[in-house]
Amino acid sequence: MRAFALLRRERAARLLIPGEGEERQMLVALAAECGVADDVALPGFDANPFASMTAASLFVLSSRFEGLPGVLIQAMACGARVVSTDCPSGPREVLEDGRWGALVPVGDVAALAAAMAAALDDPSPPAVRVRAEAFSEEQAVERYARVLGVREVPA
Repeated sequence: MRAFALLRRERAARLLIPGEGEERQMLVALAAECGVADDVALPGFDANPFASMTAASLFVLSSRFEGLPGVLIQAMACGARVVSTDCPSGPREVLEDGRWGALVPVGDVAALAAAMAAALDDPSPPAVRVRAEAFSEEQAVERYARVLGVREVPA
């Protein structure tokens, strides 16, 4: 939210945070504190967030920790340009050290805002769907089969 507020000082932008959880009221209060409440939407749970991801100009993962960041991969599969914190563990691997989207230090609000601005200023279409394919169901099954020594995966 703080990085978005920095970005918002320089340009018009909207922030969409889908989902429900115990932090909702804190996010509403933080948006008001940062002066961006009118530019932040918290629509609640969305059973199919992929339309929003496809329409987004940018997807930002600002986690302090991740395992395998499924939502980052899903956004990439939808073709969204991405920026992520370089948190332990997952985003660096998924983004191949920043090849597919900017990685910024966890907690560095200014760096996150700058990466968001740079990503929004990039006119080239992101080719992130190519990387997301590496995490498809088919790829996962093939890799598990190799690890298990299965020569042919049944259809």
